Amino acid sequence: MTGAAQQWAHGGMSIGSVLDLLRPDFPDITISKIRFLEAEGLIRPERTPSGYRRFSAADCERLRFVLTAQRDQYLPLKVIKEQLEAIDSGAATLGVREARARARTARPDAGQDMADEGAARPRPPRRLAVQPGRIAADEFEFDHEIRVTRADLLEQAGIDEKFLTDLVRANLITPGPAGFFDADAVTLATTAKAMAEFGLEARHLRAFKLAADREAALVAQIAAPIAKSRDAGARARAEETVRELAALSLTLHASLVKASVRNSLGG
Repeated sequence: MTGAAQQWAHGGMSIGSVLDLLRPDFPDITISKIRFLEAEGLIRPERTPSGYRRFSAADCERLRFVLTAQRDQYLPLKVIKEQLEAIDSGAATLGVREARARARTARPDAGQDMADEGAARPRPPRRLAVQPGRIAADEFEFDHEIRVTRADLLEQAGIDEKFLTDLVRANLITPGPAGFFDADAVTLATTAKAMAEFGLEARHLRAFKLAADREAALVAQIAAPIAKSRDAGARARAEETVRELAALSLTLHASLVKASVRNSLGG
């Protein structure tokens, strides 16, 4: 039996152990994320008399199902919850044989592991299909610890001082109060440089900025009431809503631009 199977056999896993179990497949998973999913009712781990969470094999399976649906198919939590409720009621199943077949395909030694662990091993969820062109909500995770100096930004983006000044004046890139930039500024500057090779200057890119501001304002308008709620976890739910809506709006925007360009070229 593996360490996970032994813990399940002795009353379940701690939240830290679950984190270690899932992190190889989901590097961005955090304890706060697991707690958020519990607050949303997607998982229901048992509690010890002292209040500690104890996760069963079924809890870990549900977590993996939720995280896979978000990452690979980008389903909103509401839809994922409806799918789980259908599974709980018997209206849908994860498919044991299909899941094991997929696991063996993904990892040749999976069959031996399952034979060794027997019934103690949780049933892997069915992998959800990836939709090409879909932007994942994880793309909107912000790392506030990354600070880029002006000199580093110039070097990493391969631009000169004048070009960066033009981007700042056009309000395309904005340094923080201490004069540092974030990681996205490097990507933005690099992209702007590539577009400049087609004759688009910083002033031409302001139209993109204005469109982005309008989309961001719409997303914030929808998420604001959630953040103001006094319910526990309201802030986390608001941030999750922002990430999901922002990813959807970006996907929609890209699809609309693609369709418009195709139409303008007579395609």
